[in-house]
Amino acid sequence: MPGDSNLETPDLDHRLRAGDVQALAELFARERERLWRVIHFRLAETLRGRLAPEDVLQEAFLAASQRLKHYASSPATSPFIWLRMIVNQTLVDLHRQHLGAQKRDAGREVSLDGTPYAEATSASVAIQLAGSFTSPSQAAARADSLSLVQAAIEQMDPIDREVLALRHFEELTNSEVAETLGIEQKAASIRYIRALRRLKEILAGVPGLVEESPHV
Repeated sequence: MPGDSNLETPDLDHRLRAGDVQALAELFARERERLWRVIHFRLAETLRGRLAPEDVLQEAFLAASQRLKHYASSPATSPFIWLRMIVNQTLVDLHRQHLGAQKRDAGREVSLDGTPYAEATSASVAIQLAGSFTSPSQAAARADSLSLVQAAIEQMDPIDREVLALRHFEELTNSEVAETLGIEQKAASIRYIRALRRLKEILAGVPGLVEESPHV
């Protein structure tokens, strides 16, 4: 299954470090669904009419192909986390290209160990949480609810918000979150529990949203 660490074999890692483009294609195909989730969650709302996740995936694969020769000298990392990093870099580049001066509002850029990535903003988290409103009455209240949720989430610690995004929306494992953020697994777990607790408090203050937001 995609994302199963047991499938990230030493052979695949060895082939990638040797610059094997076929190995990259195999990895990309295997992790396509997970990478699509990353893009769907982090792509700026104002870009969704111009770019489809498939467009970003294509750009990311080309970028990964060009940077494959650098994989061998990259810090110890799993193939998926490296590929996810390329996807995030591609998102940052596309935000710059299409949004220009608006990029900090629509796709905030943050440096993580020297590598920029598209931050999980309060807006992107709120949009995902409020996205399940379906009835006319819920649709009418969606804008107000979205504004309330976004304002509340903005008060969360940025790293806690990022941990929440990685675990809850991108569905990374705890070890992958720790690897992505460069923190210990125990710390990642503690932050996730804290973020979930805070999120439940936030949703409790927004009428109708808790019922419509499963798995929280």
